[in-house]
Amino acid sequence: MRILTRAYAEAAGCGILAAAAGVAVAELAATLLRPESSPVIGIGSAVVDATPTPVKEYAVRTVGTYDKPLLLAGIVTVLLVVAAGLGLLARRRRRTGQAGFAALGLAAAAAVLTRPATEPRDVLPSLLAGAVGALILGWLTAAAAATEVAGEGNQSRRKFLLTAGAIAGVSVAAGGLTTLVRRSLAGSAARSRDAITLPAPTQPAGPRITTPGFYTPVGEFYRVDTALTVPRVDVDRWRLRIHGLVDRPTTLDFDELLSLGLVERDITLNCVSNEVGGPYIGTTRWLGLLLAPLLREAGVHPDADQVVARSVDGMTLGTPTATLLDGRDAMLAVGMDGSPLPPEHGFPVRMLTPGLFGYAGSCKWITELELARFGDFDAYWVRRGWARQAPVKTASRIDRPAAFAKVPPGDVTIAGVAWAQGRGISAVELQVDDGPWEQTDLLPSPSRDTWVQWRHQWHAARGGHTLRVRATDGTGRTQPEQRATPFPDGATGWHTLAVTVT
Repeated sequence: MRILTRAYAEAAGCGILAAAAGVAVAELAATLLRPESSPVIGIGSAVVDATPTPVKEYAVRTVGTYDKPLLLAGIVTVLLVVAAGLGLLARRRRRTGQAGFAALGLAAAAAVLTRPATEPRDVLPSLLAGAVGALILGWLTAAAAATEVAGEGNQSRRKFLLTAGAIAGVSVAAGGLTTLVRRSLAGSAARSRDAITLPAPTQPAGPRITTPGFYTPVGEFYRVDTALTVPRVDVDRWRLRIHGLVDRPTTLDFDELLSLGLVERDITLNCVSNEVGGPYIGTTRWLGLLLAPLLREAGVHPDADQVVARSVDGMTLGTPTATLLDGRDAMLAVGMDGSPLPPEHGFPVRMLTPGLFGYAGSCKWITELELARFGDFDAYWVRRGWARQAPVKTASRIDRPAAFAKVPPGDVTIAGVAWAQGRGISAVELQVDDGPWEQTDLLPSPSRDTWVQWRHQWHAARGGHTLRVRATDGTGRTQPEQRATPFPDGATGWHTLAVTVT
C-alpha cells in the first residue's frame, strides 16, 4: 500500500515537474521574444475578458490593485492541479497524458491569439510549453515505470531521481535567467526614462496649491487597468499614429511631440469603478500636448464622432470627438508631477480627458488615435456593457475622521474632497445625524478640472453619530442621494460614515 501511494505521488509530481519545466522554458522564450506572448499572460488576459462585469467590479472593490497578481497566482495553481492529474493519467496511459500537455499548449496559444495586438509569432512560447511539458512527462513517466518494475533500492530508481532533479534544476535555472533578463530590460527602460529631459511648458500652470493632501503623491496614485504586466515601451521606437476619418493622417515620434509645445495643468482623474467614498481618484500636475490642435491639424471629418485610442497592448478606448474639441484641456500627457510618466501610469505617453471617467478618455501607453464613428466600432469597455458616454458625476467624500473613528468631544474638524470635473464645485454641505445641512468651507482650487477640498468645524457631543456629505456642482445640480453601483456609468449616492465621540 505504501509503495502504491508513493507511486501515485510520484506520478502527480511528474506532471507538476513537467508543467514547471514547460512554463519556465516558455516564459524565458516570451521574455526574449515579446513579453505579450507569455502563455500565462495570454490565459490571464483571456480570463479577464471573459469575466462578467459584476465579478470584475467585486475584485476591484475587494482587493484593488492586488487583483492581477492574485489572478496570475490562481492560474498557476489551476495549472499545477491539472498537471498533477495528467501525471496520474500518464501513469497508465502515457500518450494520453502527453496529449493533455500538448492540448494545454494549444489552448494557451489560442488565448494568446485572442489578444488585440497579437502577432503570429506570439504563439511560439505556448506551443513550446506544450511540447516541452509533453516530452518531459514522457521521460519522467517512463523512468518512474522502470523503478516500479525493478523494485526498491535499484539503479532505475536512482536514475529516476537524478533525472527529476536535473529537470527541476534546469527549470529553476530557466526561471532565474528569465528574472535576470526581465530585470535587465526593466533597467534599460528605466534608464531610457531617466534620460528624458522634459521641456518647460509653453503654458505653465499657476502656483501650486499648498494645502496638505491636495496633490496625490505619484507613488500613491491609483492604478486600475487590464494590463497583467506593465508594458515596457522603448521611447526611441514609440510612435503615435493619427488616422481614420481625417484629411491628413500623420505619425509623430516622441521628440516631435515634445517639440510642439506642452502645457501644464492640475487635473483630477478618477475611475468609473470608484464606489461612493472610494479611493480610485487622484490629483496631480500633468504636462502634455493639447489634443484639440493636433486633431484639427489632421482635418477631422464631420461624421467622425468618436476617437478610438489604442494602447501598445491593444486596449481600445472610445472618446466622443466633440468632447476633445470643446475647449477642455484634453491632452497627450508625458509628465506627471514634474517627471516623465511612470511605466505603470502610461510611459511614455498617455491620453487624458478632464471630465470623463478614465475608461472613456485616458488611454495609457497610447500608440494610435483613429477617428471613427460610434456606429461602426465599440471600444473594449463598451463591448462589455459600460456606457459610451462617461462624464464624471458630481461626488464628495469624507476623509477625516475615518469611518468608525473615535474622536474626543468638543471642536472636531471634518474634512474631505468633492469633485465635478468640467463643471466645478459651488458648494459642499455636511449633515450630522438627521440634523440640518450645513455649508462647509471650500478651500482654493486651481480650476474646475480638479477636486475641491472642504472642511467644517463640528462641536461634537458624546455618543455615536452619523456624518453625511453632499456636493453641488457649478451648474447648480446637487449630487443625488440614491445609491447606484459603478456599472454602467459611475456610482451615485451620499458618502455616509459613523463615528463615536468618547
